[in-house]
Amino acid sequence: MRLRRLVTCVLVALALAGAGTAVWRSATPRPETATSIAAQLLCPACQGESVAQSPSPMAAAMRNAIAAQLAQGRSPEQIRQYFVDRYGPQILADPSQGGLGALLWLLPVLVLAALSALLWRARHGSAGFEVRPVAAPAPAWSPRLWDMAAIGVVAMVAAVALAGPRHADPAPVSPPPTAGTTLDGLGRSLEAQGRYGEAAEVYRDAVRQQPDDVTQLRLAFALLRANRAGEAATAAQQVLDHRPDDTQALLLLGLAQRAAGSPGASATLRRFLAAAPHDPAASQVRRLLAAS
Repeated sequence: MRLRRLVTCVLVALALAGAGTAVWRSATPRPETATSIAAQLLCPACQGESVAQSPSPMAAAMRNAIAAQLAQGRSPEQIRQYFVDRYGPQILADPSQGGLGALLWLLPVLVLAALSALLWRARHGSAGFEVRPVAAPAPAWSPRLWDMAAIGVVAMVAAVALAGPRHADPAPVSPPPTAGTTLDGLGRSLEAQGRYGEAAEVYRDAVRQQPDDVTQLRLAFALLRANRAGEAATAAQQVLDHRPDDTQALLLLGLAQRAAGSPGASATLRRFLAAAPHDPAASQVRRLLAAS
C-alpha cells in the first residue's frame, strides 16, 4: 500500500506542476502579430467576419496596412486605435475572455479545495462519534480516496489543456509593402464603396507618411466627391505649386473651385483645356464652360 501511495503522490505532484505551468504560460503575454491583430478587427465590408478571415479587397488592404504599421514600429494598441478612429468602436471584434479564461484559473483552485475537503474528512470525519474497537484501524486515506484524488487531478489537467488557448504558429505574412501603398489600397477600396469622406482621411494619412503627388490628387478627388470642395481645391493647389502644368491637378482644382462657387473656376478649367485638349474629360469641361 505504501508503494501505491508513493506512486499516486508522484503522479499528483507532476500533474499539479503541469497544470500550474499551463496556467502560468497562458497568462504570459505573447507578442501580437499582424494576423492576431487582424483577428481582433471586424471587416467593415462584411457581415460578422474578421479582417483576418474576410476575402474582401478591403480586408486585404487592412491586413497590409496592419503589417506595414507593425514594420514601422507602431504598437498593436496604436494600430487598433488607428482603425477605431476611422470606423468607430464597432470595428473591434472584442472577443470575450470570461468563459474559458475564468475556467482556466478557477478549476485548479476548485480541485485543490475539493482535495483539501477530502483530506479533512478522512482525518476528522469520525470526530465526535463513539469509537468502537475494530480489528485494524482504517487508513486515513483509503484506496478509494486516493483514486478519487488522482482522477480529480487528471481531470483538472485535462480541463486546463482543453481550456487553454492554442498558440499555433501564425500564418505567414508576406513582406509588407510601403505604408503609402497599403493606405492607397485601403482608400481605393473605400472609394469603391462610395465612402469618399473616409477614403479622403486614409489618403491624407498616406500623404502625411509618404508625400506623393498621385495620392495627393486622389485625396483631392475623394474630397471633391465628399462635397468638401474647399479642401479639395487646397489639395489640388498643393500639387500645382511645384507642378504648375499638371493637367489632372488643373482639372480637379477647376472642378473644386466651381463647386465652391469661386470666380476663378472658369480660368482654371480653360488652362486645363489648353494643356490637355484631347483629355477624355475635355468634352465635359467644354460643356460646363458653355453652360456657365
